[in-house]
Order: sequence, then C-alpha cells, then structure tokens
Amino acid sequence: MATILVAEDDPQIARALQINLSARGYRVIVAHDGETALHAAAKLTPDAVLLDLGLPGIDGCAVIEGLRTWTWVPIIVLSASLDPHSMVNVLDLGADDYVTKPFGMDELLARVRAVVRRSTVTAVVEDPVIDTGSFTVDLSAKKVWRDGASVHLTPTEWAVLEELLRNQGRLVTHRQLLERVWGPEYVGQAHYLRVYVSQLRQKLERNPSQPRHLITEPGMGHRFVP
Repeated sequence: MATILVAEDDPQIARALQINLSARGYRVIVAHDGETALHAAAKLTPDAVLLDLGLPGIDGCAVIEGLRTWTWVPIIVLSASLDPHSMVNVLDLGADDYVTKPFGMDELLARVRAVVRRSTVTAVVEDPVIDTGSFTVDLSAKKVWRDGASVHLTPTEWAVLEELLRNQGRLVTHRQLLERVWGPEYVGQAHYLRVYVSQLRQKLERNPSQPRHLITEPGMGHRFVP
C-alpha cells in the first residue's frame, strides 16, 4: 500500500483528498502546516507528497527545499495561482509536477498514480528498455532503434534524451536540462534546447511537427511521454 502525504491547510480540500485517496487504497497522512509536513515525511517516508504552497509557518517552497536535502520522494504541487515563471522556479526547487486549483479529482489521482508508478519503477528497475511503439531506447546499452533500424544520436542528443527518459512523465525545466547536459554556465541558452529537441523529433517521432513523446511545455520545459 502506497503512502501519500497531503500537506494542505484548507480543511475541506485536505478532507476531500483524504477520502478520495483512501477510497483508492492509499494510506493517507495529513499535515496542515509545513513543519508538521517535514516531520511526517522524515518519520513515515511517504511514496508521494501533495503539497500546497501556501502553508502557514514554513511555506511550500521551503518544504520542497527541506525535503530535497535528503529525499527524492515525488512532490506534486497544488497551487491556486502561479504564473509560468513562478512555477518554473518551483519545479527547479525539486517539485515533480503541479496541479492548479481548483482541480479535477480524476486528473489529480492520475498524476498521483503516475508519480508513484515512476517512483516504484525507478527503485526496482535498473537500465530499463523503453519502448514507445515509435522508437525503442536501451538506457544501459545507450542505443536507440526505430522501425528495427539503429538510430545514430550525437553525444549531446543522447544526453538530452536520456535526461528526459530518466524523468519519464515528469516536466524537466529548461534550467534543469541546460545545467545537467551543458553545465550551470549555460542556463540562459534556451535556444540550445530548441535545436536539439527538434533534432531528436526529426530522428525519432513519426510526425515531428506533432510529437507524441517529446513534448514541449512553452516557457517551462520538456517532458517525455511514453
């Protein structure tokens, strides 16, 4: 049974999340402030965290920073209103995904299932072979095939693809990709990503102009969808 930590100060939202998650077989822990959320996470090691940014005391951003000093538990941010720039900053702090309030419960539950599944797969599977139906990637062998034929990728193309695949389903911000592939001195060079993601689509997507797997979220980052 997966454990979900709900860090939410609105009692109605917290109660609704507790009821819906419990009904689907999750163990639910509720914290109404940031300090309690951090203590609960340290003591009970949840499988995912649903985090409201507007918590009293220690706010949501500080909770993310605190968690990321010792754990990579998936964090889904719940936010009433964040502009794209602020949301990118939250993701750069270490959040995995976000849902805007008011949210549909079905959408949120789907996000929870996805992050719990990815967390479980990451924990138990090393160097997986990922088959999208359009192309196949062997992360251990560093090889890519499309329609049975090997696809040649440059070292930089491979680095970008690998980073996206190892964060399957998760939004990877421009800053994160640039830092991890090129280095921190390149965080302002977003045009690098446009070039290399476009090249990857040309080589891997069935219809590069309407990609199914290498998705761009304008102004924010990129996401691999299997």
